[in-house]
Amino acid sequence: MNFDITDAAPEHKAGFSNGARDDYDELRQTFEEFKAANDERLAVIEHKRGDVLLEEKVDRINQALDAQHRRLDQLSLKGARPALAADSAARPQPSEHKSAFDAYVRSGESEGLRQIETKAMSVGSITDGGYLVPVELDTVIAERLAMISPIRGIAGVRRISSGLYKKPFMTAGPSTGWIGETAARPQTNSPTFDVLSFPAMELYAMPAATATLLDDAAVDLDDWIAGEIDQVFAEQEGMAFVSGDGVNKPKGFLSYTTVANASWSWGNIGTIATGAAGAFAASNPSDSLVDLIYALKPGYRQNATFVMNRRTQAAIRKFKDSTGVYLWQPPATASGRASLIGFPLADTEDMPDIAAGSLSIAFGDFRRGYLIVDRQGVRVLRDPYSAKPYVLFYTTKRVGGGVQDFDAIKLLKFAVS
Repeated sequence: MNFDITDAAPEHKAGFSNGARDDYDELRQTFEEFKAANDERLAVIEHKRGDVLLEEKVDRINQALDAQHRRLDQLSLKGARPALAADSAARPQPSEHKSAFDAYVRSGESEGLRQIETKAMSVGSITDGGYLVPVELDTVIAERLAMISPIRGIAGVRRISSGLYKKPFMTAGPSTGWIGETAARPQTNSPTFDVLSFPAMELYAMPAATATLLDDAAVDLDDWIAGEIDQVFAEQEGMAFVSGDGVNKPKGFLSYTTVANASWSWGNIGTIATGAAGAFAASNPSDSLVDLIYALKPGYRQNATFVMNRRTQAAIRKFKDSTGVYLWQPPATASGRASLIGFPLADTEDMPDIAAGSLSIAFGDFRRGYLIVDRQGVRVLRDPYSAKPYVLFYTTKRVGGGVQDFDAIKLLKFAVS
């Protein structure tokens, strides 16, 4: 089967460092070396001669590709991560909330925040207390999470002000059909609805600071707090969006009931089998990837993304189409994503490794298929007592998630059927 895969020339966007560009060029060069070594390995296999050294060479280059890709992702993330403040000359004057929050973080003075939240008639504070961060910081935390959380970057996201979001959906629509211009119009049945519920669960982090850090007026504490919690929040919610059980955390798309795609029904997620337990099929292994793509309806397929971890990528990186073109391709730009059979690929380390019966590859339109709900507001409670001489900042946000369209996501199952 032929696939339309173009190996685009690199395009460098302004704002990326020379280091990112160098890593990008090195990644593409290493991929060329990988292709050459793998082609040589396949030629040896065709002649039914094993070459252990050649196998080791291919694996070594494959690992180098992973390391370079990971380093490029980190540099691209650093370059694209939104800044909290510009230089002092261009920095806008702090809002009343931001000034009060800064005083609370540095010294524990909470009167200003208390007055602001009283005037705003804020509700829904956490049981252990704490104060809402300024809207500037709340916005930047959300933007940073979208940059570094793989599923959040491709899923649908909705901000809510309550602890529960309910989404109605139609289980049976009104009767429809074609009819003549003068023919009688029969009465149609009324649509029936059901509701999906997405509760927002509490996620917390507890960064610690020294008195020296808090006393240093040159330190932007908003930036420090955001930098301390964004990676922790992203890691925790990333695991939950993939495999969370829905108990005090979001429900991951791998935690729903799965069925063979031929028997799919609403409420389940369809699967396509590779044809071999814990592996791709020995003959035409990439056929199952093609079957996975076409298991998705065209309306979802045009915006679909592959989701898998890097170890699974390493396994499919050796696959080629019938014309000899590799199915996995490196990013077309320094800030782009790798692609598989022309579709973007999201690196998600929380996806399971290939094993017997594992669901190691997902494919779908996640913006329509998976919904993340963020309760507006991040809260911070200053604790100078529990870990003297350090000051702890108990930081919480509320987030939920779950599948909202069961027809928009398909899974590849590493099993015979």
